[in-house]
Amino acid sequence: MGRITISGRKGLLYFTALCFTLITLSLAIYPKEGLTAAKEGLAIFGEIVLPSLLPFFILSEILLGLGVVHFIGVFLEPLMRPVFNVPGVGAFALSMGLAAGYPMDAVITGKFRRLKLCSKIEGERLLAFTNTADPLFMFGAVAVGMFGYPELGVTIAIAHYLAAFSVGFIFRFYGRADQSSTVEERKEGNILQRALAEMNKARREDNRPFGQLLADAVKDSISTLLMIGGFIVLFAVLYQVLEEVQLLRYLLPGVEGGLKLFGLDPALGAAVVKGFFEIDLGTMAAAKSAAVLGDRLIVASAVIAWSGLSVLGQVMSVIHGTDLRIRPFIVARVLHAVIAGGYTYLLLGTVKITGGSLPVRSLVTGGFFRRWYLSAAQLLFVTGLLFVAGLGLRFLSRYRLVRLDQKATGKQRAGRNREREK
Repeated sequence: MGRITISGRKGLLYFTALCFTLITLSLAIYPKEGLTAAKEGLAIFGEIVLPSLLPFFILSEILLGLGVVHFIGVFLEPLMRPVFNVPGVGAFALSMGLAAGYPMDAVITGKFRRLKLCSKIEGERLLAFTNTADPLFMFGAVAVGMFGYPELGVTIAIAHYLAAFSVGFIFRFYGRADQSSTVEERKEGNILQRALAEMNKARREDNRPFGQLLADAVKDSISTLLMIGGFIVLFAVLYQVLEEVQLLRYLLPGVEGGLKLFGLDPALGAAVVKGFFEIDLGTMAAAKSAAVLGDRLIVASAVIAWSGLSVLGQVMSVIHGTDLRIRPFIVARVLHAVIAGGYTYLLLGTVKITGGSLPVRSLVTGGFFRRWYLSAAQLLFVTGLLFVAGLGLRFLSRYRLVRLDQKATGKQRAGRNREREK
C-alpha cells in the first residue's frame, strides 16, 4: 500500500508539472493574449476587490483582537449550535461573508481555527455554508449589469442564500463521529455579563497595545489581499491560455450532454465551462446566451454558488497553515450549485419583469463609498437579525428547560410521597 501511495503522489507531481509547463509554453506563444488577461484581472482586483474588501479585512482583525467576536459568540451560540452545529462565533463569519462576499468568510474561519475558537470539523462546516456572494454583486453586477433586469436580483439572491443555509443544515451532520468540539457547558446567569466576561478574557489573552493591533491588522489584511489578487490574475491568464489553445472546446460535448439531462438548453454549455474557472465569465456568458431566460437564470445561479476555481484557489491560500481540509469545501460548492439551481427553478415566475429600464445601474458604478455603505448596511442588518434569532431561541430553550425541570421535580416529589405512603 505504501508503494502505491508513493507512486500515486509521484504521478500527480509529474502530471501537475507537465500541465504548468505546457501552460507556461502556451503563454510564451500567446504573450499578447496573456498580457491582456492579466491586465483585466488586475483591473478587477484594483477597482473592485481591493477597495471593497480591505476595510472589512482590517475591521475583522481589530474586532477579533478586541474580543468583540467572542462577545457576539455568546449571544449567538443558541442559534448557531442547534441549527448548524458550529460555535456562536461562526455567526460573525456568516455575517461578514454575506456582507462582503468571498473569500471573507474563509479568512475569518482560518483565523478562528488558528485561535482555537472552533474545532477542525466545525471550521470545515463553517467553510461549507458561509462562502457566499455579496448582495451587491448579485443585484448590481449580475441582475442589472449582465441580465439588464433589476427585478431578477431578488430571485438570484433568495435562491443563493436559501441554498447556502440548506448546505449548512446538511453539513451539521458532517463529522458527527468526531468527538472534538468547542461547545461549552450551559452557564446560567445574565447573558450580557457572560458576553462581557468573554470579551474581557479574549482581550487580556491578546494583550497587544491598540497601536500594534491596528498595525498588524493593516499589514495582515494587505498581505492576504495581495495573495488573493495574485490568484485572480493567475486564473484570468490560465483561462485565456486554455481558450487560445482551444482545449476548452473538448469539454463542451460532455457539458452539453449533462445540461440535456437536467432539461436545460445545451447552448449554455460554454457558460458552464467558463463559470467552472471564473464566476464573472460564467455569469456573463449565461446572461448573453441565446437560451430562454429561465435556463439562463438557473445556470447563472449555479455558477455563482460554485464560485469558480479562482475563488477555490483563494480559499486554499487563506486557510493555508491550518488543518482545515479543502475536500469538504469542494463538495459543499458542488452541493450549493445544484441546490441553488433547483431553488431558482422553483422561484421562476415569482418576480414580474416590468421592462428593460436600468435605474439600479448606480449599484455597479456608484464608487467605493457606495459599495462600502451597502455592504456595511447588509452586515448590520444580518448581524441584527441573527442576534434577534439567537436571543429568541435562547429564551425558548430556557423556557423548555424550566418546564422540564418542573416536571422532573414533580415526579421526584410524587415518588417520595409514594415511598412515604408505603
